[in-house]
Amino acid sequence: MEERPARLTVLIDPDKKRAFEEVCAAQDITASQVVRQLIKDYLKKHGVEYTPSLQEKKPHG
Repeated sequence: MEERPARLTVLIDPDKKRAFEEVCAAQDITASQVVRQLIKDYLKKHGVEYTPSLQEKKPHG
């Protein structure tokens, strides 16, 4: 059975959100992809190991 993605809700200043989304769009990447990479890097930095789900192993296109 495939695990469904979990949702993370983050409260952020509207102007900061708009600027973030504009930078992401300019780089042709979604805000969600950037946040997922930030979380992955943060976990690695702090030595946290986990088993990626099947969803995460799929290439993002």
